Amino acid sequence: MRQAPSASAARRAAADPVKGLLHRHRDLCERAVDPLEIAAGLEAHGVTDRTAARFRHRDVFSLAEEMYARVPRDGDTPARPDEAPTPPPRTAGVLLALLPGVLCAATVAVLHLTEGRPRLIAAAVGLLAVTLALGAALRRGPLSASTRTTSTWTCWLVGYALLGDGLLRNAVTGGPDGLPDGTADGPWPVTVAPVLALALSYAPAVGCAHLFAAGARRKLSSSRGLADFSASVRPLLLGTFALYLGALAALLALTGAVLGEPAAPPQTLTLGALLLLARLLTVHGHAHASTLVLTTTATAEAAALATLFAGRLPGCGFLTAPVEALVAVCGPAGVPAAACGIGAVTLLIHASRRLTRASAHASTEQTR
Repeated sequence: MRQAPSASAARRAAADPVKGLLHRHRDLCERAVDPLEIAAGLEAHGVTDRTAARFRHRDVFSLAEEMYARVPRDGDTPARPDEAPTPPPRTAGVLLALLPGVLCAATVAVLHLTEGRPRLIAAAVGLLAVTLALGAALRRGPLSASTRTTSTWTCWLVGYALLGDGLLRNAVTGGPDGLPDGTADGPWPVTVAPVLALALSYAPAVGCAHLFAAGARRKLSSSRGLADFSASVRPLLLGTFALYLGALAALLALTGAVLGEPAAPPQTLTLGALLLLARLLTVHGHAHASTLVLTTTATAEAAALATLFAGRLPGCGFLTAPVEALVAVCGPAGVPAAACGIGAVTLLIHASRRLTRASAHASTEQTR
């Protein structure tokens, strides 16, 4: 007597295979504003096009459309404002993206017009202003992330771009003999052009992130299947990445010419690529990989400097051999270029797998 209901339930499940899946993901279906969000959420839960075939659908998108249609909705229910915050005005967003670069340029101009203690005060005030402006900019727009991440290693990497090459060059020759004075020809040279170019490149980075997010959303609407979506988004990711590198290269050439300093393209381009990819991954829900690679890269740069000073201890001269060999071949720029380059390539490979999935373009709440 007890087996009859089970057999009947089994027959109903076989006749309607989507019903059980709909029950398991009912919250996702009720929150979704369109079938595309359901497709992204299903993919995040491991549902593939092959899985969709078991539910008598050709792909996940077709399955999501049926699930969306079968969930009853109240058309008069107002949208929840906390889940769909109103974007800032376009003009305000553009000005906010330009602010870090403008403040950095103003700081550099003041540093070139001052000396001594006024220069130190200007440097401290400028650094604080740029940091606050960048923090405000990162809280809005396409590069904003709900995940809280530490910026310690990012600050180290940018600080190394400013002071690291000069310190490394002096450490190889037995220095440094003094503290940095803010000039490129002092006892501890400071390279301002790369940092200024990176600050100015924040606005192009925002534009590239917006192009990628908007383009991926359009691909999500037109694709039929997860494999089709991934194949169409991968060139978009690589194209926006190349666009940012082109903008950064142009800014490097400009700042180097204006300031009369070496632009240091290898390490600056690799650092810019690393920071952009890390932020894109964080924005789209993959902060762990970004944090791990940034930490490893900063540690490698710190270790290179540490070995040069540790090699001055009795019996520890062998520690300096790898760094000195790299500096002899590539110059001081070889250390950050190698560290940031390896990190950027690692994140690019990771991003080409993670950011080309439909689930990367749905909010965290929708994919839980």
